[in-house]
Amino acid sequence: MPEALLDVRGLSRRFAAVDALKDVVFTVEAGEIHALIGPNGAGKTTFIHHVSGALQPDSGSVHFAGRDVTRLSMHERVHVGMARSYQITNVFLGLSALDNVALAVQGRPDAGSSFRFWRPVRQEKALFDEAQATLEQVGLGAKAVVLAGNLSHGEQRALELAMALATRPQLLLLDEPMAGTGPEESARMVELIEHLARHVTILLVEHDMDAVFRLADRISVLVNGQMIFTGSPEAVKEDAGVRRAYLGDHL
Repeated sequence: MPEALLDVRGLSRRFAAVDALKDVVFTVEAGEIHALIGPNGAGKTTFIHHVSGALQPDSGSVHFAGRDVTRLSMHERVHVGMARSYQITNVFLGLSALDNVALAVQGRPDAGSSFRFWRPVRQEKALFDEAQATLEQVGLGAKAVVLAGNLSHGEQRALELAMALATRPQLLLLDEPMAGTGPEESARMVELIEHLARHVTILLVEHDMDAVFRLADRISVLVNGQMIFTGSPEAVKEDAGVRRAYLGDHL
């Protein structure tokens, strides 16, 4: 068996008297969309924080591409190939869509960042060409000069994905990308994620079960900080324990 791209081993984290994560074992294989689902308060975002480096575990480890990254910071994990989105859109509202993505490109170690040189950033044609191409990839090519604050919520979601893609990740962590979107924007986001999955491995946290069952190759179910099931979408739908713990209200 080839080594998993993401391999989480016995991850635990306690906050005061609450076990937020309890000995979580979890893998993501290269090239798949692996969805993580569970009720509110199950620990999904806490888990993503530990995978991305925003939080450190009490015990256990996170391995990425064969490397132990447990003690690496968030920006160090970005540099080794992880990128993430957030439940609440995290873009620079006062900058154009193009400038948002250009900043993400500029932050890569291989980009020859202009932060290190006394020259206008806009002289860096290659940087902005790459930013424009990334906007095209998420369907925002025509909105390059629009301020991020003037984009629709769904477009801001897509912009955030473009900023993550600009770091050239191997693994994209998506934390509820459909949150706050209407039916049309959700449908466009699903299509976008399907397109992105041709090029990057995706760990998807999402409450929209229609989207999860359409997109996921595998699904893991987290309840009260414990991983109770992992399997194909069909197996997850049929598991009685999963239905009792979560899916009963969603199917």
